[in-house]
Amino acid sequence: MKITIKAVLPLAVVTVVTLGVLVAVIVPSGDQDRRGQTSPAARDGQDLGRRITDFTRGTVEHSRYQRPLRAQRRTVAEGVGLFLDGHRAEAGRRLAEVDFGIRTFTDTKTGRRFAEIADRTAEARRGWGRVYVDLGAAARWSVQVPHPVADARSEQLGIGVLRARPGGVLVLAGAHRNAGEGDRADVAHRNDTVFDAVCDELVARRLPGLQVHGFADATEPDYDVIASTGKGDQGRTAARRTATALRQEGFDVCRAWSRRCALEGRSNEQGRRAAADGVPFLHMEFSRSVRDDENRMRQAVTALAATLP
Repeated sequence: MKITIKAVLPLAVVTVVTLGVLVAVIVPSGDQDRRGQTSPAARDGQDLGRRITDFTRGTVEHSRYQRPLRAQRRTVAEGVGLFLDGHRAEAGRRLAEVDFGIRTFTDTKTGRRFAEIADRTAEARRGWGRVYVDLGAAARWSVQVPHPVADARSEQLGIGVLRARPGGVLVLAGAHRNAGEGDRADVAHRNDTVFDAVCDELVARRLPGLQVHGFADATEPDYDVIASTGKGDQGRTAARRTATALRQEGFDVCRAWSRRCALEGRSNEQGRRAAADGVPFLHMEFSRSVRDDENRMRQAVTALAATLP
């Protein structure tokens, strides 16, 4: 007996011999579900880590920097706030006023959904950065990367922590810290940037902040990590837990609340605002040797994520 099968969708034909009868079994191929429909993950899957790494290498590294007007930075921050409050359509309209937009996708590594809030026109011209939001849980904390490229691979710490713990918001600078005139693009030490405005919005929502940096080995040759609570001490309990977790992973940690360390982040603008509002803030510096070692980076992410809310 001859069997002819015609279908519009791609199919796999499996022949099975049972009780002397040749049977043709039609099986959907590719990333289709049982109804023949492509799954959402297949339609909009993106590797979160690759997407951010491509941005830092392809855009941040070569970006110029345009100082935002006060109204522009507040518009982005308010758009982020509206999005976190669940007003997504209104957030999209607000962000569009300054040519920012929202894209949602499924991270192919974790299977979790994220939102990307980013410049939709000329990222390499303005250098205002991006925000990533975990869509699987209410926002509970933020991880901040103010010096991507300049603090080589610091964005990998941000990516790792965002993936490792639900409820995160990643705030990522969009230009090298030296891209602007003077220190205008050094977002960790300026309060007139989109980065700072978004972090202020998160502080207003009482979200604890973890800010990651990198230092040259020669700066503190006896330590792998410099841990500080910045200007305030509201994050002291979390800082102690984090330092202990890092120590258990084999890192030598300089604890700025108990001894003198380089790069303590006391003048960090985001830390100043958090301290003024009584919100916990951690300023974490990692040596170049740590950032160049994939295994140690994984250990660092494990320790950081374990101590977040």
